[in-house]
Amino acid sequence: MSQNNQSDAAHDSDEPIPFMQQLLDNPFVLLFLGVMVPMVVYTLWGVIDILTVPLAK
Repeated sequence: MSQNNQSDAAHDSDEPIPFMQQLLDNPFVLLFLGVMVPMVVYTLWGVIDILTVPLAK
């Protein structure tokens, strides 16, 4: 019984939820980041790779 009272007291506090916790609790944000971060990294990697290819003579 005492464990339930302690957990209820923790949820009833007036402390604001941290921004990072709100962000990481949202599955759509995680999906967006999981798609966008690799896409941006591989796109930049590809552009840099193309720009470093020497010109043919």
